[in-house]
Amino acid sequence: MIKVKTFSQTLKIFETMNELKDLDGRVCDFIKQNNIKKVISVSDATTSTDGGATIGIIRVMTYEE
Repeated sequence: MIKVKTFSQTLKIFETMNELKDLDGRVCDFIKQNNIKKVISVSDATTSTDGGATIGIIRVMTYEE
């Protein structure tokens, strides 16, 4: 069965690299904990303020159980 999992992360100026590493870790932990054998796709999209500043990231992973 194909499933979709969404992860989100708030981004702060000058901390983005650490926050992205944390997000990567959460995704990897999800894969390990759920014994996922096949990841079909991973996609990122950003969220922003009205002024255009990036304030968050949404990661969507499609996988097969």
